[in-house]
Amino acid sequence: MKKTMVTWSDVNSFVSQLKAGKVYGVPRGGAVLAGVAHAMRPDVVPVAAPQHADYVLDDIVDSGRTRIAHAGLPFVAMFDKTNGHKDVGWVVFPWEHSDELKDNEDTVVRQLQLIGEDPNREGLLETPKRYLKAMRELTVGYQLKAADVLSTTFAADGYDEVVVLRDIEFTSLCEHHLLPFTGISHVAYLPSERIVGLSKLARLVDMHAQRLQVQERMTHDIAVDIEQVLSAKGVAVVVEAHHSCMGCRGVKKQSARMVTSAMRGVFMTKPEARAEVLGLFLGAKR
Repeated sequence: MKKTMVTWSDVNSFVSQLKAGKVYGVPRGGAVLAGVAHAMRPDVVPVAAPQHADYVLDDIVDSGRTRIAHAGLPFVAMFDKTNGHKDVGWVVFPWEHSDELKDNEDTVVRQLQLIGEDPNREGLLETPKRYLKAMRELTVGYQLKAADVLSTTFAADGYDEVVVLRDIEFTSLCEHHLLPFTGISHVAYLPSERIVGLSKLARLVDMHAQRLQVQERMTHDIAVDIEQVLSAKGVAVVVEAHHSCMGCRGVKKQSARMVTSAMRGVFMTKPEARAEVLGLFLGAKR
């Protein structure tokens, strides 16, 4: 994931452009920035409540919900991911450089407190560290690219029939609830001139699964990557998964499984080719 390291020079440049007056800093980052701004410019005066302020200050706008909550006042942010700063990634401010890991762990501690738990009890003391480690492992796919995953290829040597890899197990996280969904993926492609190392198809499924996902997009993206990177004549992907977000909450249908498919090239345009590959996939059930 891209990381933007903000320097004190960056902060000073931003603060120099602020209007003089009373400013309400949004907790937590905006409040810190307001205090820093006041230290650099005494005419920027932090106040304790937005109704006493001339404008609202925040360090970064992600979704824009905080800005909407303060719609009655001018809103200023150092970074706005909804307008002009979409590609900054994870932003680290200079006052966070030495305590970034601690700040992240504190966020998890706060979540434990919000559900009524005691983060200081023995069983939870190491939970913030474990949670952050688990999330890094479950989302490692953001650091990978399809062209690299599928880089090991070999001459097809005249082979022009379907290549199928069935029952590729995966675990992903639903982007709507951050709950896991697990299942299997069947992948097939019709080579043109190159075939890919067998394990790389499984790695491609893992790359997409190890991101925040919806199953429909994951299925589509796996197919598109194989078609584009391998210049395949046809690609077929079928994914079947159980979603915790509807198994352990909401409607609580624990046996329900979702099936999605994506067809490209000849598997989309030729019914007989589609029937053949689906028959090969269904062989996984026998």
